[in-house]
Amino acid sequence: MKFKIGILLFLGGVMASMGQSHYPGQHQDKLALKDNIKTKAMAFDMKDVTLLDSRFKENMQRESSWILSLKTNSLLHSFRTNAGVYSGYEGGYDTTEKLGGWESLDCELRGHAVGHILSGLALLYATTKEDVYKTKADSIIVGLAEVQKTLNQNGYLSAYPQNLIDRNIAGQRVWAPWYTLHKLYAGLIDQYLYTDNKLALETVEGMANWAYDKLQLISPEQRTIMLRNEFGGMNDVFYSLYEITGHKKYKWLGEFFYHNESLDPLKKKEDNLDKKHANTYIPKLIGLIRNYEIEGNKENKEVPKFFWNTVVNHHSFVTGSNSDKEKFFKPDNQTEHLSGYTGESCNVYNMLKLTRHLFGLEADVKYADFYEKALYNHILGQQDPATGMIAYFLPMLPGSHKVYSTPTESFWCCVGTGFENQAKYSEAIYYHNDNGLFVNLFIPSELHWKEKGLTLKQETKFPYEDKTTLTISTNKNVNTTLFIRYPSWATLGVTVKVNGKKISVKYKPGSYINIDRIWKNNDKVEITYPMELHWSVSKDNSNIAVVMYGPIVMAAELGTEGMKKPAPYSNPQLHNDYYTYDYNVPTTLNNHLEVKGDKFKNWLKPVENKPLTFKTVGLKNKELTFIPLFDLHRERYNIYWNLK
Repeated sequence: MKFKIGILLFLGGVMASMGQSHYPGQHQDKLALKDNIKTKAMAFDMKDVTLLDSRFKENMQRESSWILSLKTNSLLHSFRTNAGVYSGYEGGYDTTEKLGGWESLDCELRGHAVGHILSGLALLYATTKEDVYKTKADSIIVGLAEVQKTLNQNGYLSAYPQNLIDRNIAGQRVWAPWYTLHKLYAGLIDQYLYTDNKLALETVEGMANWAYDKLQLISPEQRTIMLRNEFGGMNDVFYSLYEITGHKKYKWLGEFFYHNESLDPLKKKEDNLDKKHANTYIPKLIGLIRNYEIEGNKENKEVPKFFWNTVVNHHSFVTGSNSDKEKFFKPDNQTEHLSGYTGESCNVYNMLKLTRHLFGLEADVKYADFYEKALYNHILGQQDPATGMIAYFLPMLPGSHKVYSTPTESFWCCVGTGFENQAKYSEAIYYHNDNGLFVNLFIPSELHWKEKGLTLKQETKFPYEDKTTLTISTNKNVNTTLFIRYPSWATLGVTVKVNGKKISVKYKPGSYINIDRIWKNNDKVEITYPMELHWSVSKDNSNIAVVMYGPIVMAAELGTEGMKKPAPYSNPQLHNDYYTYDYNVPTTLNNHLEVKGDKFKNWLKPVENKPLTFKTVGLKNKELTFIPLFDLHRERYNIYWNLK
């Protein structure tokens, strides 16, 4: 029985862990369809933004080393095994170095990391312009195309047999096969968009044609059962293929993956998130935005807006992250969920995607404020600077610590999205529209705005210092406006100088400072946002609060007592070791501070010659040192404090 498209009058799409999917203003030369909506801000292509020396660039370089160290034959091994393709035998022995964890041959999610790696390589190529990333990706894509041809199943391509998809359709127990396939679709699309790899597009179109032929034959009842299993961003990739090719069968597939059970309550503005798997939900709302951008259905914009406001304002921690043991909880109930399994990194990855789309549509500073919060307090500190490995969760449990992956094992979902997170720091710093240029993030970088013949260089040590400097380079005078974000946290005001001369600022925090002038070569703008220590008080318990410095979450160093090997790294012998991990928090550690009502200057002092480092004085607790959470690694910490 064929699925009847008429029952899906409300169109939708999903953008779960797709790599750097299309945003308004990008990849226009590769799209058969043009967006039907007018955006208020457009993204720059990543190739136009270069990261300068900073922690962000260092993270990207560590990420790069990890991806390049993974051997192509190892990445392709499970795909080749599925197809019976020669995989590197010498002297009668299989010489391929096999990957473990979620990429092992006995894991039903095998192959997902390869899709993320293709996206990560595409993003690294875009932001660095170095051919080594394209060469690596090209070799993987050639191998995948060979597997697809050998399987000879109408375009099907995966590291596991179709039987896993059939089990999903039948409602039998299986671990998210469509979710896993989505990563491969997304990685191949990213390779086409960012490296112009035609074989990648040909391969992913074959996969989509297989899906169209297969799903046309299932009943509405089977579809309902199938969609109850996590399917990642399948409709987003199909909408992306529709936009790239103009073929309506891919639009049909995007509509097919609209999940009524999850999304229809949100249409009625019902907060139905409690106990729902967070990373199953978030991608579906991003897909609605993609559908809105292509089709112009206003409802597909309003539902994600409601969702975003609900999650950010009622279901998120102070870090911008959300969920406990991967699930949403009751609104404004954060202090009841300070566990070792809070803040799944995939969720933040997807919330930042949704945020980028919403900012493009509305250019509202609240989206940029949230992006900064989640980027600095979660994503930047997700990576272990000593090894480049990735944390699955950001624990809020007092006395807990981050737990990192291992180089060739683990391969959790957050390792996959981590391959992308650390490769695309340049994507949200700048935007533009017909009126001017948005400076949203204070990250050392250089923007080449070729349409204006203008280069903008941003130099800053933010958040270790409170100033950022913008320098214009141009061969001709340029009449445009700089929209410089005036963050909501900047309550001490702002100082702005243009070419050394202080200018009057009438704008307020939570807006943009507009500087409209004819810019000349070597023009310079200096912006200073003084920062101070302050509390972020929990909505559900006014006695529990977090120490902040500007937008930065400050954490107390609590040492390494009781941290037994392999802490802080995962156990490669276990697929799901992040849930069996014993933090073994010493009973001597607690989250009490006897400072209620005291001013910070009375008990927390800056450490000389150590930016963003503070020590307590005069407290009954033992002396504590506070540093940014993103700088705290391989030891215990605390964020949320019970104030006495």
